[in-house]
Amino acid sequence: MPALVRKLNKPRRSATWPLHLMLLPAVAVVFLFVYLPMGGLVMAFQDYKPFLGFTGSPFVGLEHFRFMFEYPDSKQVIINTLLIAGMKIVTNLVAPFVFALLLNEVRISLLKRSIQTLVYLPYFISWVVLGAILTDMLGTEGIVNRMLTGWFGIEAVPFLMNGNWFRFTVIVSDVWQNFGFGTIVYLAALTGINPDMYEAAEVDGATRWKQTLHITIPSLMPVVIVVGTLALGNILNAGFDQIFNLYNTMVYSKGDIIDTFVYRTGILNGQFSFGTAVGLFKSLVGMVMIVTSYRLAYKFANYRIF
Repeated sequence: MPALVRKLNKPRRSATWPLHLMLLPAVAVVFLFVYLPMGGLVMAFQDYKPFLGFTGSPFVGLEHFRFMFEYPDSKQVIINTLLIAGMKIVTNLVAPFVFALLLNEVRISLLKRSIQTLVYLPYFISWVVLGAILTDMLGTEGIVNRMLTGWFGIEAVPFLMNGNWFRFTVIVSDVWQNFGFGTIVYLAALTGINPDMYEAAEVDGATRWKQTLHITIPSLMPVVIVVGTLALGNILNAGFDQIFNLYNTMVYSKGDIIDTFVYRTGILNGQFSFGTAVGLFKSLVGMVMIVTSYRLAYKFANYRIF
């Protein structure tokens, strides 16, 4: 009898092959562009020469990794990456959370949806377009500096020419692009709060501020913990697209990150092995941080993938 039940429950291949066929292009793309290129990581342990190939290039072991930590620019690049990525994680955690709380207090449904749509739109604009817009607006002759000098009598601010101002610009513009998308997570969590709790609080005479402080925020904290801990996996992802489209030689000391450093050294300067070693180091650290963040999310918020 159990064998008959298993036989009846077992899906026929003739019924599932269309689903597997639909999945095949996605599997092929992932294999070609994600898994197959991982064979090139062997360059990190070789003195790779394109004309010799993987098999003919001499093996040098961990020489490139040793040089990476001895190279002065590498240390500064790692510091820049940690600072920029860390600030992005913090601001992209706080800004959507605060905005979701404020938007939740808007009682006019049409106004609420309109505001949410407007702040969500920048997420769909690529950094190639945004980079050109910001470069034009924040230049020394851009509209922002013209307003500062013409209306307020303030000296022009070198947003993209000074390292400290460049970091500030990168972080603020990243938050502006992404906080609308991050708000969706908290708005979805807000819909899961039991409305009876608010009704009971109103009966007890609690104001909207008290309700937010003692009901809304505590109810959102598990989501905040999950989002924050999982974001730790991106501690070395400071945003290649954004930095690449905004930075210049004048802000390398404060704005150069691991991804742009690998691009310049590995591709533009032809140091393929060194660039691969730096990229592999970043990937290994990112993997450790992802595993750690997942365990933290499971410990503090009982978050599981399955």
